[in-house]
Amino acid sequence: MTDSSSWIKSRRKLLNPVFHLQTKQEDDNQLTKGMIKVVRRTGQLNLSGRGLGTVPMSIFTMYESDDKNGFMEYDLSKSPDDAWWSYKPLNYLDLSSNVLDKLPENIKIFEDLTVLNLQDNNLSDLPVGIGNLRKLSKLNLSRNKISKLPDEFYALVELQILNLSHNELLDVSEKIGDLVMLQQLDLSNNNLTNLPPGLGYLVRLTDVNLSHNQLTELPPDIVNLRVVTKLDITHNNLKNLPSRMGEMRKLQTLHAQHNDIENLPTFEGCEYIQELHFGNNYIKVIPPEFCEDVVNLKILDLRDNKITELPKEIAMLQHVIRLDLGNNELTSLPNTLGLLPHLQNLQIEGNIIKHIRQDIIKGGTSRILKYLRDKLNEEELALTTIATKSFTAEVNLFPNKYTMKNSRSLNLAMKDLTNTSIPDTVFDDAVAAEVVVVDLCKNKLAFVPEGLQKLKDNIMELNISMNQIKTLPGNICNFKKLQYLDLGKNALDNLPDTLGSLSLLREIVISNNRFSRLPSSIFELVHLEILLASDNQISEIDVKGLQNLKRLATLDLSNNSIYFVPPELGNMKQLRHLELKGNRFRQPRYAILDQGTDVILSYLRDRIPQ
Repeated sequence: MTDSSSWIKSRRKLLNPVFHLQTKQEDDNQLTKGMIKVVRRTGQLNLSGRGLGTVPMSIFTMYESDDKNGFMEYDLSKSPDDAWWSYKPLNYLDLSSNVLDKLPENIKIFEDLTVLNLQDNNLSDLPVGIGNLRKLSKLNLSRNKISKLPDEFYALVELQILNLSHNELLDVSEKIGDLVMLQQLDLSNNNLTNLPPGLGYLVRLTDVNLSHNQLTELPPDIVNLRVVTKLDITHNNLKNLPSRMGEMRKLQTLHAQHNDIENLPTFEGCEYIQELHFGNNYIKVIPPEFCEDVVNLKILDLRDNKITELPKEIAMLQHVIRLDLGNNELTSLPNTLGLLPHLQNLQIEGNIIKHIRQDIIKGGTSRILKYLRDKLNEEELALTTIATKSFTAEVNLFPNKYTMKNSRSLNLAMKDLTNTSIPDTVFDDAVAAEVVVVDLCKNKLAFVPEGLQKLKDNIMELNISMNQIKTLPGNICNFKKLQYLDLGKNALDNLPDTLGSLSLLREIVISNNRFSRLPSSIFELVHLEILLASDNQISEIDVKGLQNLKRLATLDLSNNSIYFVPPELGNMKQLRHLELKGNRFRQPRYAILDQGTDVILSYLRDRIPQ
């Protein structure tokens, strides 16, 4: 038999196109002698995706002697790595993506385990012995069929990351409060109808996911989670949220879509809140005090509610970038909405706005805001002083080190600054304050201040919109932690090739500039989720380049000079929001564009040549 024919047969065996449940012997054979040697040397074992129906029994004996006499001898001929005294105890075990329906009680012998991954199996319960794994810091039990946790489970007091999503849990014991080291907790996609009061004892939690359950209320002591930054309670049956949500001081992102919430809670004290998602609820009113409590908000999603009007105090949301009011019952918009300097994306489709002409609405966010600003009366203009008091020039033009340390931001927005009027000491103080957010919008900067390079190791968000900048320097690539970059409303017509090295960038705004095409460097931003490029002179859509952006969810190309929409754009099914209005093309017609992203993409796919 030739070498090539042997390779083909071996390849066919590996492919094994017809799945069958392995025998116990076949399961045991998955753990080879070579793998055991690696485990003894590293303390790590990965048996993920092996089609295991049972845990190989040799796992529980792999640290026993290979000597036929049954005892370990001091053998000088062995290399140090093979000697029993150099064995590392098992600390990492991955059994994910198999078909295990039972975890053996013997799992308790691995007392040194710190990571255990049992994701994507067929487990319906857990052995009592799991409580013996007292050193576990990360446990993934997602995508199983677990309906109840044994009491011994709550003895895992060193757990920091616990994932129980996509199971069949009906309840969780109040003993969960014993897991005091938890930092991340995922209970999403279960059958939970309530949560125990002990949840409030988990004061180290920073990320909590309770989505896709049947919760009707949250325990009052959930507000004791003072360091939580992200809370997801979407797709439940919640009618109200705890009245003291403001006590969750560090909360940055709240996802509460698809519930039965009728009233917005009080967020007084939530100084760090940046994203609030309340879409698909039954909210009717936005209280004025709500706007005053969340002045640092950047994203507000109130889509698919019952809101009939907006308060004039909406002008207090000076940091808002995206405001989604689609599919409500609004008949008018307050003129004070035009006072929001950072608002890049305003969604109002699905309402019956009577006092604004349709051509203005179809013109997009910038045109709507300009229309509202032009109609401001004296009383509404008076609100400008209140709304922008933190942005206007004061006795101290530049924030002091204490202010920056407290907010982790350098805010120089709307101060009429030029490049020569910003002293280097401001950036020195920002470095000392460990600033991560810099806002220089709405000034008179002709170029990006060189002093920003002093902050290159820390900056995560940079806003230099609404200036007079014509060129972005190549050293922008030094901002390796940058996740958000706003270049809107400048005089840019190109971006440097080095921009593509910003591997963490999730959102970029280049709206209201002079681009005739999307810069090629944008197509190298593999983690990009949001691209806003409206109000330029872009003439064509580079679908091939856009298809490199596998995570792109929002694409705004409205108000450009696009004459043709390539049907292949319809293959970008990951897009959740696509804006194409205000261009020169005839197809798709506005009747299609008005029906939303899914319809547009489907329309385009149907026109791809066979």
